[in-house]
Amino acid sequence: MNKTILRTTFAVALAAAAGSSLRASAEEMKPMKPPSAAQTAMRERMKACGGEWKEMKTSGKTEAGMTWRKYWSTCNARLKGMKDMKA
Repeated sequence: MNKTILRTTFAVALAAAAGSSLRASAEEMKPMKPPSAAQTAMRERMKACGGEWKEMKTSGKTEAGMTWRKYWSTCNARLKGMKDMKA
């Protein structure tokens, strides 16, 4: 019985300490700055390539041995090239 009380007390104390340190670190965090134009463009390309990849996977049109990592590399280069051609 004493062990149970001791464990419970320790768990409550540990949770209280963790909670107060989380609040302190959340208050100290700086507001996030908005993403740069390059980061935004990369995220848009990733979403576009992700949609294409998902469609290809569900329809079974992926090449043998193709992985997301390989597809992302080629798709990203292709979309970057299209952007350069427009400019």
